[in-house]
Amino acid sequence: MADLFGTPVLPGLASADEFITPAEERSAIAAIDAADLSPFRFQGWTGKRLTSSYGWTYDFDAGRLQEGEPLPGWLLPLRDRAAHFAGLSPDVLVQALLICYDPGAGIGWHRDRPAFGHVVGISLGAPAVMRFRRRRGERFERVSVPLPPRGAYHLSGEARHEWEHSIAEMDEARWSITFRSLRPPAG
Repeated sequence: MADLFGTPVLPGLASADEFITPAEERSAIAAIDAADLSPFRFQGWTGKRLTSSYGWTYDFDAGRLQEGEPLPGWLLPLRDRAAHFAGLSPDVLVQALLICYDPGAGIGWHRDRPAFGHVVGISLGAPAVMRFRRRRGERFERVSVPLPPRGAYHLSGEARHEWEHSIAEMDEARWSITFRSLRPPAG
């Protein structure tokens, strides 16, 4: 997403409309609905959204990253396209998160876990708005970015590491596929 002069709304945020076709969207939604989804859990709290992770999973109760089931075959062409969009090699995107947001579900303010690097998402179903904020003294600086159906976004650099993001509760169903890289070990 950029302004009229091509400057990104947030440094490190890129977006693309019509990243996949309507037929690919229907197929992806059906595949997500057929996946083994379970309610999101965070330190004993259960969220309204349903999720499933592949490649790597983050256990929020234990606070650790662990290897998970391999990415299913249907996700690989989408992962490859997401990597190309982000200027990455496909083998760098080693984690995939499927999410089903039923009506009334959203996602609170957060940054993706520090173990992850690049974040590339594909938005399916109802249009949404991804809200960004970062603290500036006593206040928050805020930016809102539309997530159209079949669109994609890439978070890196400042947008990924300095800003939190969220999606407000919605009245309609929405699905998403998020691919992530792992951050290289510090040292």
